[in-house]
Amino acid sequence: MAIPLRSAERTAIARLAEGLSLPKFAKSSVWLAGAGPGDPGLITVLGLHALAGADAVLYDALINPALLELVRPGADLIFAGKRRGQKSCRQADISATLVGLACAGKRVLRLKGGDPFVFGRGAEEALALTRAGITFRIVPGVTAGIGGLAYAGIPLTTRDTNHSVTFITGHDASGHLPQFDWQALAHATPVLVAYMALAHAEEIAERLIAAGRAPHTPAAIVSAASTERQSRQVTTLSRLGHAARTAQPPAIIVIGENVSLANELDWLTTLPPPQDSPRQTTSVL
Repeated sequence: MAIPLRSAERTAIARLAEGLSLPKFAKSSVWLAGAGPGDPGLITVLGLHALAGADAVLYDALINPALLELVRPGADLIFAGKRRGQKSCRQADISATLVGLACAGKRVLRLKGGDPFVFGRGAEEALALTRAGITFRIVPGVTAGIGGLAYAGIPLTTRDTNHSVTFITGHDASGHLPQFDWQALAHATPVLVAYMALAHAEEIAERLIAAGRAPHTPAAIVSAASTERQSRQVTTLSRLGHAARTAQPPAIIVIGENVSLANELDWLTTLPPPQDSPRQTTSVL
């Protein structure tokens, strides 16, 4: 359990913000900030500054709870998370709350997992704010497709394997698999990263193979990336659907030759794990 910050630590954060000439978090404004994929240490300095100065924080389901201990005493904490298959907050209500709090003179922080503009609803919320005349700032975060894979020992690019990457989402606004051009997707880039794709992993693999992607292409599923619960399944494209049946959300899927480096670069499992929280690394053949 996280320990709330003492006044001396809050003073240190304020001095850091001053030393770096970080922007002032003004009243009646909203900051849309990314919290990173899970490890609280991956939040940016600007995100830390926002946490310390906010009057109200609307936070997602996937952020690390330890970050909420950095909020100043007296600030309002409002859950505004969305999880597939679970009762979730309506996007219209979240946007309306952001507008309402800002109109009430609050410094409002919208804290989102990963990066607010990468397969999140940050753009929708920003549009609602600008149409309401609310000043806002975007604070980018470390997205799971980069930081989460790094924690699993899977480099997004290497000079020997790829010079381009494709990012996709595993479902559209209705929850269905998007209508991709599968021929183009199968051949566009050597590495493919899929967000929120567990439910459709088998269909994604089948469509890519039917479009010409080699069945033996290395693939991996990283669950709860960069957290104490992180697990990694290394497999192949043809076995991706099988692996997805036992993987736990939230998860990121990567397909490409870079995955073959995962065992050699598995730096996280060489570190002493937290007591009673062993990290898992498995292969599905």
